[in-house]
Amino acid sequence: MLLFRRLLDERGVKSPDDFLPLYRRTAATLGAGTAEPAPKTVEGWLYEGRKPQRAFRPVIETMLGRTVELLWTEVPDGVDRKVGPSSPAFLHADGVDLNDMKRTGAMAVQRAKEFLLGKDQGTVGADTLGLLDEEVERLVVAYPREPLNLIWEDLLATQDQVFRLLEGGRVRPSQLRDLNYKGAVLSFLVAKGFNDMGSRHQAQTMTRVAAACAKDAEHAGLIALTDGLKSLIAYWAGRYGDAYHYAGQGVEMAAHLQGTVGVWLMGLQARAAAALGDSEPARAANTEADERRERVVPDDLDSLGGLFTYPVEKQLYYSVECEALLGNGSAETVALAERAVEGFSDPTAASWAFGDLAGAQCDLALVRLFSGDLDGAAAAMRPVLDLPVSHRNNGIVVSAQRVRAALATGSVNGAVVARDLRAEIEAFPATRLALPRG
Repeated sequence: MLLFRRLLDERGVKSPDDFLPLYRRTAATLGAGTAEPAPKTVEGWLYEGRKPQRAFRPVIETMLGRTVELLWTEVPDGVDRKVGPSSPAFLHADGVDLNDMKRTGAMAVQRAKEFLLGKDQGTVGADTLGLLDEEVERLVVAYPREPLNLIWEDLLATQDQVFRLLEGGRVRPSQLRDLNYKGAVLSFLVAKGFNDMGSRHQAQTMTRVAAACAKDAEHAGLIALTDGLKSLIAYWAGRYGDAYHYAGQGVEMAAHLQGTVGVWLMGLQARAAAALGDSEPARAANTEADERRERVVPDDLDSLGGLFTYPVEKQLYYSVECEALLGNGSAETVALAERAVEGFSDPTAASWAFGDLAGAQCDLALVRLFSGDLDGAAAAMRPVLDLPVSHRNNGIVVSAQRVRAALATGSVNGAVVARDLRAEIEAFPATRLALPRG
């Protein structure tokens, strides 16, 4: 057993529900700005022996008084626990350890899932669909909150399970639309994953798969979302004209929808226009998005959450990015940029996403630079540059490079702070993104 688990056992911490309150209290004492781990992440630490990402390590080391390297060493069996708190040796309890039971139980559950997915030879059972519902919901919530490498294998496996059911010829007509809906949602996430890895062509291909599933599901909101994803892929590839076109196409598709997808598409359109240097259409689209926000009635995609809803915090971040792209460093814009960062300050909030927080911090650095506040720009970039490698996806790297380009122009160019910050951003590993393991 790992020392990490043994120390937690000593405190009566047996599950993520036990662990997270202790983690929060420790983080509060440190004033830590680190992300809070999702329950699934904690399960990986407790039951599967996964080492935590660097973002979580300071809190864990403070909480247990040992380094992660020591915590992730095996505890010898049959050693008296009185050897002292600094030693990784503790008494092996009689009987079967609860965490071992949970770990072996988790393996049994995975095997049972595979059995359930394959058992209905004639038709797909309700339990199978329920199992897929739970997995889709979990992955949607986890995607913006966890590094891609922690969910990538599960995401691909669940997508494969849905496709196998669709191809198997044992789906009732009443189930076909539901499975295509799940296929569209999962393919959207996989496409986004490829884009986050910088694999644009794979992202485009998977977006077409998502769009095909959305059409077969006859779901206008999902069809519009795939147009938005095409715009997003083009935007981060620097193809701003294409980004504007796809966003506009999605706006037309979403014209009669009441959820937030239409607001998101207008935000994408505004951002693409700003990247093209067209201030009037950019600001007009943002104004229209603000007006549409007042008429939003949350729909099934908003209930799904994650990347399938567009909260007000993200809308503000997009609006600020438009002004940053247009070179606006007014006091009002700086204040809005600070509000956008503050909007993602609570990692327990439903709208929190590490990528959106980093993007908002890069935008704050840009508008502070445009206002002449070099030290403030450096302060805004510090959390981004301290991100673990696992969190440095394509969008974050591109956003950081925009700050680097701005540091090379204007009156700040020769300043020592600007030179040092440029060098640090240049070393920000653009080739080591949030890649899946293996």
